Amino acid sequence: MNKNLQTVFNYHQTTKHSQQRYARSLGYMDWQTQPNPFRNYNGADSFLLPLALQNPTPPYHLLDSDLPPAPLLKESLSQLLQFSMGIAAWKVSGDSSWAVRCNASSGNLHPTETYLILPPTIDEQKSKTTVFHYTPKDHGLEILSSFDTTFWDTLPSGSFLMGLSGISWREAWKYGERAFRYVNLDAGHALQSINVSSKMLGWKLTSLDSVSDADIATLLGLSQEKRFFEREHADMLFVVSPQRVATSTTIERLLQDVPLSFDGIANKLSPTMENWEIITEIENATSVMQIPQKSVQLSSVTPKPTGESKKVVMQRRSIHVMDKVRSVISKDEFHTLLTGVVNSLDGKENSAHLAIFVHRVKEYKSGIYILIRNQRDKEALKEKMFSAFKWTECDFEGLYLLDERDVMVTSQTISCSQEIASDGAFSLGMLCNFSEQLNTHGAHRYKELYWECGAIGQQLYLDATSMGLSGTGIGCFLDDMMHSVLGLESNEFQVLYHFTVGRGYVDSRIQTQVAYEER
Repeated sequence: MNKNLQTVFNYHQTTKHSQQRYARSLGYMDWQTQPNPFRNYNGADSFLLPLALQNPTPPYHLLDSDLPPAPLLKESLSQLLQFSMGIAAWKVSGDSSWAVRCNASSGNLHPTETYLILPPTIDEQKSKTTVFHYTPKDHGLEILSSFDTTFWDTLPSGSFLMGLSGISWREAWKYGERAFRYVNLDAGHALQSINVSSKMLGWKLTSLDSVSDADIATLLGLSQEKRFFEREHADMLFVVSPQRVATSTTIERLLQDVPLSFDGIANKLSPTMENWEIITEIENATSVMQIPQKSVQLSSVTPKPTGESKKVVMQRRSIHVMDKVRSVISKDEFHTLLTGVVNSLDGKENSAHLAIFVHRVKEYKSGIYILIRNQRDKEALKEKMFSAFKWTECDFEGLYLLDERDVMVTSQTISCSQEIASDGAFSLGMLCNFSEQLNTHGAHRYKELYWECGAIGQQLYLDATSMGLSGTGIGCFLDDMMHSVLGLESNEFQVLYHFTVGRGYVDSRIQTQVAYEER
């Protein structure tokens, strides 16, 4: 086993929560060093984007249909960003206020930053390709670099690039050594949030498999370390286009032309930082070249009619308390939620399956179920799990009843004793094909598995919201206790993320203010 893979396996094992001990963190909230949730580049020219709240958007349930693509204009870019990475509302309680964004984030700490590489089409820079940084606090763009290139000749007209990066310190400040998990779950939330917002405009998202983290860092200016106090690492790069492009598209021409020095110095997010050596080690180990995965044919499903898509993404919230009485859902609602995530969300072969604790779903018995999202793994799961599991086929393809019993206490205990895991309609753990995927695709795959789980979580958030339900991602869970409940003893399959759906309480003590009201 190579060194990077060994680092991944060691990190994952070390950062598991258990009844005996939680993964290491500071142990208290050091409010003096709380990171700023908003990155900006001091000295860079910037401009505000027009707000998109008045823009009509398609009904949410039609986003997977063949919608005509919007032209690449400042207005369409503004809509893409506002309804994916922008602020949905401000919450106010007493003297405190905090932003709620369209993309979900662990602890609302938002480690993910967004960059655009645009062809010469936007008003402020008509003649050159430009690298921008998105500033969600004011819904604007900062100009980091402008240059000439012939790269765009290789892509369909109206195409541009988006890049995502991660600042682990934002999560490590609260969660310590487990933070890298949450950083990559949030990257998955962001990816799916951008994917959904792109669909509103009839645009297609294509992740570029052949581009290394090092090349992404060069393109976004992240390799210019003197411009940063906190480390910011490259995550992903994708093409946004009126049509799908090849995942093997290269950016060699772009890399040859991009300047070595960018404008602007990144703002200091904290006066000081706690050094988590294990985080640096796992960042370095997973920054190796990714090995492309197998692509699959995406199938579209038209769910029941819903409201306008922009309202769904703006109303998405994380719920902290579930209402047990009101959290009963129908069989059709349950199936609709499963339908939204049963297929691949990014055109790549699924690796995550859903181990589901059903509590309050009409026509479904309480118990443990599993939704198989890739038939490749079914026999291995049957072999590795408890032999006493029934594997009874349900009235939904790929869904099986494993064990019929009350699992409310079990699900709550596994989720760090959080009642939201037992008080909703159901909760679930995203169970990934783990060791095989890492050994086949390399250490970078560790990040990608979390991206897949984060994308599933974001989709569940949105689908639940569209149906008048509530959802919450759960990053705190007892890893191996979950495995024990399923009868899993090796690391061939590992649970990476938990989620719960039901109907939540709204805290009337917390006021909601409109985002960008000052605009």
